[in-house]
Amino acid sequence: MGLKEKCGVFGVYSNRDDAAELTYLGLWTLQHRGQESSGIVSSAGRGFKIHKNVGLVAQVYRKKDIEGLKGNIAIGHNRYSTFGKNQEDHTQPVLFARRSHVALAHNGNLPKVDRLRKFLTSAGILVKGLNDSELMCKALEYHMVKGKSLQEAVIASHKMFTGAYSLLVMSKNQLAVVRDPCGIRPLSFGKINGSYVFSSETCAFKAVGADYIRDVQPGEMVIVDKSGLSSYKLADGETKIDAFEFIYFARPDSILLGKSVYEVRKRLGVRLAKEHVLKADIVVPIPDSAIPAAIGYSQESGIPIEHALVKNRYIHRTFIKPTQRQRDNDITLKLNVITEIVAGKDVILIDDSIVRGSTAKKLVQLLKASGARKVFFLISSPPVKFPDFYGIDTPKQQDLIASHMTPQEISKFIGADGVGFLSFGGMLKAIGLDKGLLCTSCFSGEYPIDIGTNKTKIVYTS
Repeated sequence: MGLKEKCGVFGVYSNRDDAAELTYLGLWTLQHRGQESSGIVSSAGRGFKIHKNVGLVAQVYRKKDIEGLKGNIAIGHNRYSTFGKNQEDHTQPVLFARRSHVALAHNGNLPKVDRLRKFLTSAGILVKGLNDSELMCKALEYHMVKGKSLQEAVIASHKMFTGAYSLLVMSKNQLAVVRDPCGIRPLSFGKINGSYVFSSETCAFKAVGADYIRDVQPGEMVIVDKSGLSSYKLADGETKIDAFEFIYFARPDSILLGKSVYEVRKRLGVRLAKEHVLKADIVVPIPDSAIPAAIGYSQESGIPIEHALVKNRYIHRTFIKPTQRQRDNDITLKLNVITEIVAGKDVILIDDSIVRGSTAKKLVQLLKASGARKVFFLISSPPVKFPDFYGIDTPKQQDLIASHMTPQEISKFIGADGVGFLSFGGMLKAIGLDKGLLCTSCFSGEYPIDIGTNKTKIVYTS
């Protein structure tokens, strides 16, 4: 626990005027990917309609809002910020004016925007205060004002997009879907009753009754309009999907590169049990994302699993809060310990990752205060030693506890009786994909897309 979500995007090109309604249902399903704001832009071919605000999906939309967005094209976005604080000014989708030519929803992050800024500045466009998503939208808008089609605008602009991006871009009568050449962020599309739907995760297709077709390929642009669907190769693609999608970010009922996220997480737990053989009375998962790994650990080790941490379903994820003090307060609101289960027991506590260590420390304290005799803390991923620059809001490298502490030192810091990580090789075996298909930058420090001046912030140790 401790990593902020990436954003979630969902889009529809419909043969009816229900695109916003389907997008709304898709955003519900993708709520786990962003909890600071939500928005939908729609079009019926004449102009843009927009509704967005800070808050959860349930807070942002009312029935009248969705009814006011009738149209056959819509794109939606659930956001957590990778730029500044939770400001309403930077909610998405990006639409600068209802008379604009283009609206954009972005999942990912561009760590290098020098070319974009230089291009826009030379065109007389102000860039001060704009985030990466807004810079991309400005570039597309510039070309469309000059008379280019949506497709031509993307072709003219995409080489300036250096980083991770799964984009939904719409004009008043077309929808374009674009994925970066490494495919770091997931993006798929499906079909329902002649309508095309696009989503950050396949789990959202089930919510709207769509059938999965395939993933958008790295470096591909898909265009949908009244003529149907067309595909264009923008760049030579080389799949490098973020390994953290398997470990934590994606919903367990999603499919990534043909792999069930749930089954991968179970296998992570199985590998963890093979690498860390411990004697204990019970295995306790930290809900919800660590549950499959704990099941796998329990099945492999023979140690019974107990759900001794009860989650308050009405408290959203702790790491969405902007300050550590607020995160700490949220932990006690979010999780309660069932004392009768842990009292007098040796406990193996399982989580999917450890970042700063503050959450782990609090949970170990809660278990021991509830009578646990010993608490062993196991993590179903390798140590996070490097910051992410592709859309995860990791802290600076010096704040990543595993970047400067050994497992023994971490154990002492959080008050556990032992700490163990899954090995890098164990992670690869559990995921079941070749290393070359994965972005493992948080673990290995290998960044497949240029991170610009951020390179100077990275320290490598043997």
